[in-house]
Amino acid sequence: MVRRLGHSKFSKYLFPLSAYRLAKKLHKREPYDETWAMMANQGGLAALFFKWKFPKVKYILTLQEGDSILDIWLRTWFMRPLYKAIYRRADYIQAISTFLAKRAIKFGAKCPVTVVPNGVNVEKFTAKIEPSRSGKIIITTSRLVKKNGIADLITALTYLPTEVSLWVLGIGKEEHSLRQLACKIGLENRVKFLGQVDGSQIPEYLAKADVFVRPSLSEGLGNSFLEAMAAGLPTVGTAIGGISDFLKAGETGWICEVKNPKSVAEQIKFILNPANSEQVKKITNQGRNLVLSKYTWDQVATEMRKIL
Repeated sequence: MVRRLGHSKFSKYLFPLSAYRLAKKLHKREPYDETWAMMANQGGLAALFFKWKFPKVKYILTLQEGDSILDIWLRTWFMRPLYKAIYRRADYIQAISTFLAKRAIKFGAKCPVTVVPNGVNVEKFTAKIEPSRSGKIIITTSRLVKKNGIADLITALTYLPTEVSLWVLGIGKEEHSLRQLACKIGLENRVKFLGQVDGSQIPEYLAKADVFVRPSLSEGLGNSFLEAMAAGLPTVGTAIGGISDFLKAGETGWICEVKNPKSVAEQIKFILNPANSEQVKKITNQGRNLVLSKYTWDQVATEMRKIL
């Protein structure tokens, strides 16, 4: 049963209290065995309030945040004791990456902390890679926000041959400034903003691309990387946050430097160089095999069942 709370732009700020009150009401009707909060934000606060009221009910916290610790501190400075309590009062914490598991411990978690990543519907991403009809295509699928480093990716095109173009799938508050950047540096004809694409169509776009790139500034895990790897695409990312769990330089993908468009371009050049085709194929296959062996939803469900 899903119950939606609030219908205004202020609803998320009221959510911790409104969710707690509803949970308390429902608990009286049919007592909960456990509560499960998604992320240490509004949901985590609601679960914390419930835990204080009903300490015998187990409280599980799932961590999926992709923001940096600095960004989180800037948003929670006025409630830091409460924020830390979200971690410290949990009975079990499941993090989607080693990076977030370490964060839980840093903020004082006293309960077991287990890494169980998000999964990929691998059956959707088995389309055969199609060669680009004209030139080479770089693809990125992400929210257009600062943390995903799309500005660095666009700038990287200035170091690449003119036949290399970029497809940007996604929307976000940075879209206008990214479009302006592409025009400012004369790349408006090489950068294609495709907007919000339905998840069922993403495999089709990945199948037509040559390289997946996202030079993230911070990342909780990065399912878009896993989807690209499952689709058999050479994948480039930064060694930031949860990305390091699965993207290993020379093993499963390629690593570029943070905020360094030239470094991004160098990795793409290596992948697109015909002289490196055998090595690129080997690394790409190893990346895909990693996803197939460790990131399926069946495996995630098995691990989550143990925790619950």
